[in-house]
Amino acid sequence: MIDESKGFTLVRTFAATPEQVWTAWTDPDAAAQWFHPEGATTPRESVEMDVRVGGRYTYTMVNDEDGTEVVTAGVYREVSPFERLAFTWGDPHSDPDDAPVVTLVLATTDAGTQLTFDLRGAEGAKGDNFFYDGWDSALNVLDSFLQDDSHRSTTAQK
Repeated sequence: MIDESKGFTLVRTFAATPEQVWTAWTDPDAAAQWFHPEGATTPRESVEMDVRVGGRYTYTMVNDEDGTEVVTAGVYREVSPFERLAFTWGDPHSDPDDAPVVTLVLATTDAGTQLTFDLRGAEGAKGDNFFYDGWDSALNVLDSFLQDDSHRSTTAQK
């Protein structure tokens, strides 16, 4: 089992609806556009998502500079559309019970949607160039994605 005393929380507010933020996390087409830190990409063909409790997901991040690939996978533990999503996050070949757990909580605000991102089971701190900084950077990419009007009509229809 993971050590839940290890972890960190990031809170962001996005100028988007909870439905748009939810779709960014649960639709493979949307996730491929942002599910990576700055300086990386996520090939669409690498993203698979079965968004239901017990369902699995997998994706590959590719470093833009050197082409290094990192494959990540997990199992969904909680799925409450537009409100809460929890999933394990780690090596696709490891036991999901030993993987860190990410929990997302979405809340409507006057400015859009507040996302509380909580990761348990791994150390992380600003400036670590690893878990914390990677997710902080990925949320920057998510913010840019959500601000890009070209995807909104597509995600609004899903």
